[in-house]
Amino acid sequence: MGLIKLTIKGISYSQTQSGAYALVLSEVDGTRTLPIIIGAFEAQSIAIALEKEIKPPRPLTHDLFKTFADRFFITVKQVIIHKLVDGVFFSSLLCERDGEEEVIDTRTSDAIALAVRFHAPIFTYENILDKAGIYLKIDEELSDIDEDEEDLEDEFELALDNDDGVFKEMSLAELQNQLTDAVTNEDYELAAKIRDEISKRS
Repeated sequence: MGLIKLTIKGISYSQTQSGAYALVLSEVDGTRTLPIIIGAFEAQSIAIALEKEIKPPRPLTHDLFKTFADRFFITVKQVIIHKLVDGVFFSSLLCERDGEEEVIDTRTSDAIALAVRFHAPIFTYENILDKAGIYLKIDEELSDIDEDEEDLEDEFELALDNDDGVFKEMSLAELQNQLTDAVTNEDYELAAKIRDEISKRS
């Protein structure tokens, strides 16, 4: 099974889940994105590593890992997001020292934070993107939303805030429409929740 290269598209603050962020990975040679819910510390660590002009006065945990690895000539060669179970992504670090490779299990958020620091590529498998990826549609028609659709979206988001069980009352077609709207509005956290509900039914 071939690996698909991903890049970091951005980090979005969660407005409905306190303390959570959506890390959005994008397919390099395609149009799919992979939203992953991560914690505030990991989001901050990734954001700081991406922003070259910001340097914390004391090293963060991932900075310490990078310094430690450099001191002992350990290199992170690549990150692989290899499994998705019940909405949780599992990842591995492929590390190398003196020509020998080791695979280390890691949380995906930590893996991405380290990948940025080591300038290591990020990969996943086709089946992961098939299951959890969201297509970005570049189409002018997506911006032409009539008033009825806007009202339906507002209703849906209000219901979502009050009760996540609203998903169970929606058909697959309705969920797909809401997923498209969420991606168009760059609400990746909402999109991730809808995607998880769709995955449960497939």
